[in-house]
Amino acid sequence: MADQTHVLFVEDDDVIREATQLALERDGFAVTAMPDGLSGLEAFRADRPDIALLDVMVPGLDGVSLCRRIRDESTVPVIMLSARADSIDVVLGLEAGADDYVTKPFDGAVLVARIRAVLRRFGHAGGTDKGDVGADAAAGGVLTFGELEVDTEGMEVRRGGQPVALTPTEMRLLLEFSSAPGTVLSRDKLLERVWDYGWGGDTRVVDVHVQRLRTKIGQDRIETVRGFGYKLKA
Repeated sequence: MADQTHVLFVEDDDVIREATQLALERDGFAVTAMPDGLSGLEAFRADRPDIALLDVMVPGLDGVSLCRRIRDESTVPVIMLSARADSIDVVLGLEAGADDYVTKPFDGAVLVARIRAVLRRFGHAGGTDKGDVGADAAAGGVLTFGELEVDTEGMEVRRGGQPVALTPTEMRLLLEFSSAPGTVLSRDKLLERVWDYGWGGDTRVVDVHVQRLRTKIGQDRIETVRGFGYKLKA
């Protein structure tokens, strides 16, 4: 297991849980599968997986609450599973700290692709490989925008001299904005650059993450340009 990516999978449906576990293991992942939120939390604390895959509707401790508990303790990537694309559960999961979501029923290949996309961007955000995300910002060292300081080499952020804790996804989002301050970035461009979507995605993912980022770096620092996207105020 040490050489494999370890996935924590929390799903109460026995058929889905077993079939998905087998599919992920065939693709080379090590999987710990749990039927409810409480056992999922215990497994997370015991095993410290590389990524968590959480169904929204699980007994004991629902997926959204479990995501919050995980996020209180770790920046490990989290993908939520939701039965309906238009469900409020999608937004709740993202607001709780999830990095992405997949709608059920899902194709196994699509799920694996989404997991790998999340893992790639987390590796980049962690500083092991900056890739092309915020390339101009990455060359700039410490960038300053008002009271906001972004250290693109140390991957640290300060606001008014105080450290700001960002998840890797939030950091990648901020790097994109920092690389082009004053430039409007569309939601589709952010999906492509931050979430590694080579296909169309749900722009709610962008909107929720921008709002989460605003609460940490200042509500007025990122401006909404209606009909076009967002820009960082220089």
